[in-house]
Amino acid sequence: MDDEVLIDVQHLTKSFVADSNFFGKPTSFVQAVDDVSFKIHRGEAFGLVGESGCGKTTIGKMLVGLLTPTSGRIVYDGRDLTAMRPKERRALCSDIQLIFQDPYASLNPRMTIGDIIAEPIKTNKLLPAEKVDPRVDELLECVGLAPYMRNRYPHEFSGGQRQRVGIARALAVNPKLIVCDEPVSALDVSVQAQVLNLLDDLKDQFGLTYLFIAHGLNVVKHISDRVGVMYLGKLMEVADKSDLYHDPLCPYTQALLSAIPSVDPKLRRKRIILEGDVPSPIDPPAGCRFASRCFANVGACDVTAPDLYEELPGHWCACHRYDGVNPEDVIDTSHEISRIAASPAYGRSASEGAEARGMAE
Repeated sequence: MDDEVLIDVQHLTKSFVADSNFFGKPTSFVQAVDDVSFKIHRGEAFGLVGESGCGKTTIGKMLVGLLTPTSGRIVYDGRDLTAMRPKERRALCSDIQLIFQDPYASLNPRMTIGDIIAEPIKTNKLLPAEKVDPRVDELLECVGLAPYMRNRYPHEFSGGQRQRVGIARALAVNPKLIVCDEPVSALDVSVQAQVLNLLDDLKDQFGLTYLFIAHGLNVVKHISDRVGVMYLGKLMEVADKSDLYHDPLCPYTQALLSAIPSVDPKLRRKRIILEGDVPSPIDPPAGCRFASRCFANVGACDVTAPDLYEELPGHWCACHRYDGVNPEDVIDTSHEISRIAASPAYGRSASEGAEARGMAE
């Protein structure tokens, strides 16, 4: 992995109109993505996980240009994509490609897979006509399909094979960044590992950079170098894979990790059952988005939203539990923050929590 930053997402926000009045003027909005910032280094696989509706797919669509941000910046290789004119933005479409979630709906049923893979090559005029077919055969072999299958239609393939066709189509234009929008969620468990291994091999073979979007942390673990956890449009935690899985700081991340099943009793975590309802994205709370379901809620959580701070080297977290904690002191005390975060109630009784909330109010 290179230290050079390929994608720099800065304070990205996206709102959708939820309702409008008789005259068509919007009266309410859905905050799909709210002030999200992160960086993806060249050659890195950055995982983005969270519940359905948290905004991770919306971020992926904004990166590839399918959606326009409400505010914020997307800086790609030093160039601001959000400030470009449409013609300039289209010229960079080949650099950023998308692998869709549903392999059954993302392929044209009236085209052969050879034509599907060849279409982006012809559209972008990357090769002369006589070299297109050999390139299609090469791409099919790269994703584990035989070249003679090029004349078959999508309905003749299984879900895993169709997803391989989608991967080959994304590779056809020699991209630098591929947004993988839950590429294995619609596949059988036995096929998921094959597709994940294929993506990992292609990353090393072609020097690709991934934004890997998924629901489960167990899936992201096998392919990502760093992981970001989202909740209701906010980025809650970002860290290296090893740090996130061994020493999660955010209570929401701890709850997600506790839900991962394990056959090894030594690796099992105490299950954290979240109570309460998810706030409405139309009227989000003023404080932390996770405060209504958090088992470690303190008074400040209901009042102000926590900022994303680097609590440990390379480990970012948005949680009021770590406000005012010196990262150097944490390092000297052998990850004291992680020890506190791993405790069932964060060392705080219900009466203390109620007293803290009363003081904040």
